[in-house]
Amino acid sequence: MAEKLWYTYEGVATYLLNQVAEHFGVGRFEGKQVVPGDSGTEWEIDAKGCSDDGSKVIVVECKRHTKSGVSQAITGSLAWTIQDVGADGGILVSPIGLQDGAKKVAAKARIVEVVLDQDSTTTDYVLSFLDQIHVGFSEAVHVTDHLLIEIRDNDGNIVDRREY
Repeated sequence: MAEKLWYTYEGVATYLLNQVAEHFGVGRFEGKQVVPGDSGTEWEIDAKGCSDDGSKVIVVECKRHTKSGVSQAITGSLAWTIQDVGADGGILVSPIGLQDGAKKVAAKARIVEVVLDQDSTTTDYVLSFLDQIHVGFSEAVHVTDHLLIEIRDNDGNIVDRREY
């Protein structure tokens, strides 16, 4: 069952990245594929972002780690893949995000951290990247005669409250 979960996670990540492709400066994201490297080896990548004219390529790595953030070693491996295939950068997708050392490697290697909940589907998800949060849900929302919206800061303090 674990194999199915990571495979599904990669597919959902690719689908959702496609929905927000313009935020990464590409026209589309393609699924798992093998790409050649300058070193003479081939790399299996989880997804690839491409500009419409083919001038920009972004390598995507998905790690459905549920107990700890993505390590420096995994991020370093993606950094080398980006360099070897001549890509313009990378995206690392995971439910928890990157460990501290991995964040440093990512910043140096033009890798964007994308956090995607481990149980996400193409309709029910929380996707965060580049100081943005995208949310999808399939449950119906019914507004009757009252709606309360509260915006809270990181400490839980209400910074804005509106009632309709």
